[in-house]
Amino acid sequence: MSLESVRAFFAANAPDIAIVETVGSSSTVTLAAEAHGVEPAQIAKTICLRVGDRTMLIVASGTARLDNRKFKDTFGGKGRMLDAEEVLAVTSHPVGGVCPFGLPAPLPIYCDVSLKQFGEVVPAAGSTNSAVHIPTERLVEITRAEWVDVCQ
Repeated sequence: MSLESVRAFFAANAPDIAIVETVGSSSTVTLAAEAHGVEPAQIAKTICLRVGDRTMLIVASGTARLDNRKFKDTFGGKGRMLDAEEVLAVTSHPVGGVCPFGLPAPLPIYCDVSLKQFGEVVPAAGSTNSAVHIPTERLVEITRAEWVDVCQ
């Protein structure tokens, strides 16, 4: 179901972007990098967080780590990562396939500046064995994301 919502999203917003499905899992940064022939930093991981009653997605380089101080300064509170059930309920995507595409309801989406070093990134596409190769600025454009600096 989740992969189908991502397919529908791309059909409507970027029909030229193809979803790549791999035989094996690409649910971790390491597995995704191997499956797609890119360095781990080029994987665009999506993290689902809550600050108070606000839920958001942060898309960052696969090797970047959230910086608690930067995050708190940017969003006014400490971020709490959602558990797997909460992530599935909010995004419709399983952990390992979470992405900013095909969401059941709009969420604020933020792209960390760690992605700016790449002309193209590889985020998941709604399942643990799917992804897209997408120009970084196009990712920001079609998801209506805002740039933030919240990672180390």
